[in-house]
Amino acid sequence: MAPGGGICKDVIESRITFAEYDMATSSAELRGSPLRKAATSLGGNLGATSTNDVHELLECPVCLNLMYPPIYQCPNGHTVCSICKARVHNSCPTCRNELGNIRCLALEKVAESLELPCRYQILGCHDIFPYYSKLKHEKNCRYRPYHCPYAGAECSVTGDIPFLVMHLKNDHKVDMHDGCTFNHRYVKSNPHEVENATWMLTVFNCFGRQFCLHFEAFHIGMAPVYMAFLRFMGDEDEARQFSYSLEVGGYGRKVTWQGVPRSIRDSHRKVRDSQDGLIIQRNLALFFSGGDRQELKLKVAGRIWKEQ
Repeated sequence: MAPGGGICKDVIESRITFAEYDMATSSAELRGSPLRKAATSLGGNLGATSTNDVHELLECPVCLNLMYPPIYQCPNGHTVCSICKARVHNSCPTCRNELGNIRCLALEKVAESLELPCRYQILGCHDIFPYYSKLKHEKNCRYRPYHCPYAGAECSVTGDIPFLVMHLKNDHKVDMHDGCTFNHRYVKSNPHEVENATWMLTVFNCFGRQFCLHFEAFHIGMAPVYMAFLRFMGDEDEARQFSYSLEVGGYGRKVTWQGVPRSIRDSHRKVRDSQDGLIIQRNLALFFSGGDRQELKLKVAGRIWKEQ
């Protein structure tokens, strides 16, 4: 038995894998969350040890995230998570001894006894979860923050919908409109420049909810195209309650599209690359623009309605 590791056992392979869990619960978030304030007695041999103290034991010394099986320890009893074990090249980050494949089964067992609040408790989620179910829930928690839907730049801001609406208005200078119908005109002096051709996002307040209208140029294979699509500022279940239509036309011809807005839980790029929207080839778009076909002048009209 390893010195200082009386509570642990040498195991070559883990019988439990948690690869499907998101391992991104940061130590900083935990310190500011109700998790560190809930001093729940665990009983048994731990006596009055609090949840706070156990969190200290379960934090990986390298990434500072909570550790999930398999949890490894060196011969001196220092622990590390399975991801960081590979990062440190099997060398203990505390004493530099070789880690080997010693599993700290007792610490894993202690983790099983914990029941913790969701990390988004402060945002409205009041459910309590066993330690090993907590991260799986948090990946899909309806109260988790949304990412900024702005597509013109990489924006790392997150928050609830009212916060993001103000952020889009004040920081990205996005056009805000009230109403469930729209008729927007997009102009590009050099339509042959496809890269980075993303027009300003437009946000519509309709049925008391917010919708983002995107329009941009990109390539499908080698073909340059324009695409318009709508995203809903809310979860996917709510997005399915709405439908929308888009129309682009000119010279007695038109292209129409009808679909369901995608939730901003799906990234802008994911929606665009799925081609879930109105797509028009560049040559046809220039035909609709009229004139000498050297300038893009395209109108995109549409409406949003609520399904019964």
